[in-house]
Amino acid sequence: MNRRLLLRSTALLALSLPQTGCRVLLRQLRPALKGALGGTPKGSRGGTPKGVAPYQIMVDGYQRTGLVHVPPGAQLQPAPVVFVFHGHGGSASVVASSFGLHQLWPEAILIYLQGLNTPSQLDREGRKPGWQTREGDQGDRDLHLFDAVLADLSQKYHVDARHVFATGHSNGGFFTYLLWHARSRALAAVAPSAATTARMGNVTLPAKPAMHLAGTQDQIVKFAAQQATMEQVKRSNHCDAAGVPWGPNCTLFPSRSGTPLVAYVYSGTHTFSSAAPPLIVRFFKEQCGVMR
Repeated sequence: MNRRLLLRSTALLALSLPQTGCRVLLRQLRPALKGALGGTPKGSRGGTPKGVAPYQIMVDGYQRTGLVHVPPGAQLQPAPVVFVFHGHGGSASVVASSFGLHQLWPEAILIYLQGLNTPSQLDREGRKPGWQTREGDQGDRDLHLFDAVLADLSQKYHVDARHVFATGHSNGGFFTYLLWHARSRALAAVAPSAATTARMGNVTLPAKPAMHLAGTQDQIVKFAAQQATMEQVKRSNHCDAAGVPWGPNCTLFPSRSGTPLVAYVYSGTHTFSSAAPPLIVRFFKEQCGVMR
């Protein structure tokens, strides 16, 4: 059900009941509402998911947190790094559970970071956590976070600096696009989901292997806007006009500069696709020359 329709219908029904009945109805519907609005995934209790550990770092006077997976031997053997960013109102714990990339690619260092309260189009007062979407926003605190975490991981472990990746959903996808623009030299490839480049203004993206994930029924980040962004990426990456099948619901647009675009377009809403994680891992592995 459409999120706005669900909330509107619930509110109207609640208002038609006596006060006691209203409280009972909302208590009964709370689990369903939480799932419809992107709450804690099934099987997650909001704690630390298996396979990751708490992570903390001070950046610009803020205590920043997250979850990290470090493979055995990472101090000696070079390991790729994958940054994963949750959507607005989300959490590192929830995105670690929903993406689960550390389970699909245990040889990589996976870092799921936690955003700070940030204003957005649907949260004008900034009461929920999220990420900056343009340079200069929030004092560039999240760009500084990326820099500090990458430096910290590189100091502690044998990071493969040629293979650092970023992915994220919704607000996390918008921030992934910002990282592509502002920190392109640090990244080997990106995989934004349910996002566009529109909030960054008129910017040019350096050629970079990319995977874009979009639901055709997305009513929050309109599919047409995501299509326009994918066309922009194809131009920036010097991609062929015609694509070829790459995987389920995926089209590969080869590039003469070695910077292809994989477009994963599925019949879904703004909800992150449960089929996406293994495709993201496959795409990142291909940029490492690992085809398994």
